[in-house]
Order: sequence, then C-alpha cells, then structure tokens
Amino acid sequence: MEAHQIRIPVSSTPAAAASARQQLAAGIRGWGLGDPELLDTAELVAGELIANAVRHAGDGPIAAGARLNDDALLIEVTDASADVPRAGLPDADDEGGRGLFLVAALADRHGFDPTPSGKRCWAEFKVSAPLLPAPSLPLQRS
Repeated sequence: MEAHQIRIPVSSTPAAAASARQQLAAGIRGWGLGDPELLDTAELVAGELIANAVRHAGDGPIAAGARLNDDALLIEVTDASADVPRAGLPDADDEGGRGLFLVAALADRHGFDPTPSGKRCWAEFKVSAPLLPAPSLPLQRS
C-alpha cells in the first residue's frame, strides 16, 4: 500500500475546526480506503481532537494531520499548549467533556506526546480493509 499524508493548519475558531475536520476527512476518503465505518470513525475522532485543541490550546498554532501506511491510519493534532489533556467525568447535563472518552473508545491506540512547542494528540486505527478493489475483469463467455 502506498503511504499517504495530509496536514492542515487550523485557526482557533469553531468554524475553522469544523472546516479542518471536513478537509481532513475528504483527504482520507481520497486515499481509497474501502472501509466506510473506519472512515466515519476517523472523522469523528479527528473532530474531537481538533475541537479540543481549538477549545483548550489558546491562540497558538494548531495543525491537524493524518497518515496512512500499510497497517494503520494515524490522526494527529498539534497545538502550542503544554497542558496535558485529561478525560474528566462530566455531569449528565453537561454539553461537553466526553471527547476523550470517545477517542479512547473508538481508537485502537491513542495518546499525547510533548513537543518542543506544545503537544501532539493522536489516535491510531488498524487498517484491515484493503484499498478499494481494482476494476474487475470482464467475464469470458465459453
């Protein structure tokens, strides 16, 4: 499988977060993965990671990216905050606070790494479905 990569700068606004999620999802869909459930899940997780960065990282630079190789799809978001992401227990009527729980439940692996300028939050998905199949050969009549 050919390796693919995409990286998108994100402004610190909710509208920019939504746009980045859509751009990232479109880029990943263009790589020809044949698993629609994986694509939907990756888009949801990317949206959560991007929204967290926009909401909690302040005004520094934010970037969202994805990489696909032979066996994994990696979603990553970098920001300028050194604050460690924490999953808390929101009240039942809170509108937010469940994003990291979703990431943990949906990704095969996830975490964060400090960087010299902030942190990188990531989620990884095993890729079991091949790329979309090549066109089938015409049937031969006997």
